[in-house]
Amino acid sequence: MATAGQGRGPASPRRRPYGAARDAGRRCRGGHGVPRWRVDTAMIKRFHVLYVGQVELENIGLHGTPADARRYSNERLSEPFFAARDVAQLMDELGYYALWTAEHHFQHEGYECFPNLIQLSLWLATQTRRLKLGCAFNVVPMWHPIRLAEDYAMADIVTDGRVIMGVGRGYHSREVETFGAPVIDQAANRELFEEQIDLLLKCFNEESFSHHGKRYDCPPPVDYRGYQLTEITCVPRPKHLPVEIWMPIASSKSIDYMASKNFKAMVTLNGETILDNVVKAYRDACAKYGRPKQLGEDMIWGAGLYLADTPAEAKRRVEPSHDERYKWFAPFGFVRYADAEGRTWGTPGAPARVPTLTDGIAQKAWFCGPPSHVIEGIKSIEAKYPALEDFMIHWAEGLPAKEFKEQLRWFARDVMPAFGTR
Repeated sequence: MATAGQGRGPASPRRRPYGAARDAGRRCRGGHGVPRWRVDTAMIKRFHVLYVGQVELENIGLHGTPADARRYSNERLSEPFFAARDVAQLMDELGYYALWTAEHHFQHEGYECFPNLIQLSLWLATQTRRLKLGCAFNVVPMWHPIRLAEDYAMADIVTDGRVIMGVGRGYHSREVETFGAPVIDQAANRELFEEQIDLLLKCFNEESFSHHGKRYDCPPPVDYRGYQLTEITCVPRPKHLPVEIWMPIASSKSIDYMASKNFKAMVTLNGETILDNVVKAYRDACAKYGRPKQLGEDMIWGAGLYLADTPAEAKRRVEPSHDERYKWFAPFGFVRYADAEGRTWGTPGAPARVPTLTDGIAQKAWFCGPPSHVIEGIKSIEAKYPALEDFMIHWAEGLPAKEFKEQLRWFARDVMPAFGTR
């Protein structure tokens, strides 16, 4: 039986038996105008949450504290660990599939405060029973790939496969460049990342191996106990092979690379047109490499949402958190919307501004309203991709933990029963 964590941080809420709330939700069909959907026709069957590790931000919204003006104490910057624990325990009870977290460094601003996802996931696994813990993503250029492989292998073994591997190239210059790796030079970043992945996969899949590339020489030609090294063995290797590896879809080049490695794809908060483009591009790229997939197969689709009795009330309550998110993320290029002519925002002729929640709702990147309204919105996307099985809820930056947990309870009770189950 999982126990609450020790040490600093607020006490965990009293927990109910695993699945009790989820099963109660399955019995509920009448609340808040929820229709009697045919569950057996649904394809989405696993529900995830993305928590990037923000502190409980104050004075949020478009006209609140500027993102770059935020600076928090070490005590406050430690709060997200315990927020992750409490949300993970609730998700475990309610029947969610996985909590995903994001690796970042040096963020005194308080938006993304998890520097080590495998270490965090190991701890969260001790605080939960069945919930999977996803890495979205381990920023490989800031790691030595052998160290990353060893750490993941240990986590895979001791949690019996509950930690999900995810890899990315990074985008914060403050982070990646400080760790001594390139990111401003995108070609150099991509070259480094691809060599690192080659080495990582050798660690996972080969009983012994050698690797001699531009950045890594493993093993070096040195004497060891009277003989010269020619191969090394990663100890331990993961228990569950092949390792399930996820990557974010960021560009056409990343899609082709992911397909070549048979990596699974995560796409979050994209407008409907761009989502459609990348889902089809991923399917086509997989077919190119002899791995035919149906639309939506091996993909997680993520969106923002907020439940309330009316769309207007939902929009009013979540809008400050939505705007806080884009105050931080829009300058990094994370506005993946298209205009009426299909042009991506920020490209010539298309909008270049920070999006509003009204934009997000129109783009079907955000769903706001009663459960029936949210179900209808999710199903409108699900219907286009017959093999899509995974949906992710984004925890909007600025939304208090207590309020987000109430959203998770409501979603589990009145939205999840309209879909398949894991």
